[in-house]
Amino acid sequence: MSRDDEGEPELDRPEWDDEYLDRVAERLMYHYDLEKDERVRDRRFPLVGRLLMESRKQFLHPSLNYARENAREHLFVDRIAAPTVADLDRLVELGHALADLWIEADEEHRSTEFTFVVLADDLGDEVREHVSGFRDRTLLKYGYYGHYEVNLVVVAPGAEAYVASSEADVWRAFAPWADEDPDPEPGLVARLRGLFGRSE
Repeated sequence: MSRDDEGEPELDRPEWDDEYLDRVAERLMYHYDLEKDERVRDRRFPLVGRLLMESRKQFLHPSLNYARENAREHLFVDRIAAPTVADLDRLVELGHALADLWIEADEEHRSTEFTFVVLADDLGDEVREHVSGFRDRTLLKYGYYGHYEVNLVVVAPGAEAYVASSEADVWRAFAPWADEDPDPEPGLVARLRGLFGRSE
């Protein structure tokens, strides 16, 4: 019986047999276009999300617009039972390779983020230290064409533990037990303000 037959609205996203990933998708679906089991450069990711944010100014009429800017995020989720720093480095290398392939560097490009989330059984001290101090931002044409950034998150759902690099605010979707964190990371609204909240 379908969701419609049961009187429930049909989900506008894929469904995962994995209960944890399906709950994560529920939190992401309103902001990200989600795909299931997508292969990227010969690597399969159980969940992939894409976010596009656009900004433009207009003069008198919407057709008379200028100062168009766009910001994108590509989110990749993988499972590695016992990740190492070398595993994370390979994901970072993939992020840089995708930046070369996917980014159209021009005046309208503000930023692109490549965020890799690794689902693990536990967090090792070396991985925790590496991710917590990680930041990898690349300016395009000295910043004239914006920048791109590679972010890392490692989550151990069974242990209710996570670590995220400084710009990876999507970690909240993967760590529901941390929703009452007294010092929360900035969310999507804060990111929008940061990206497009220039003074007029």
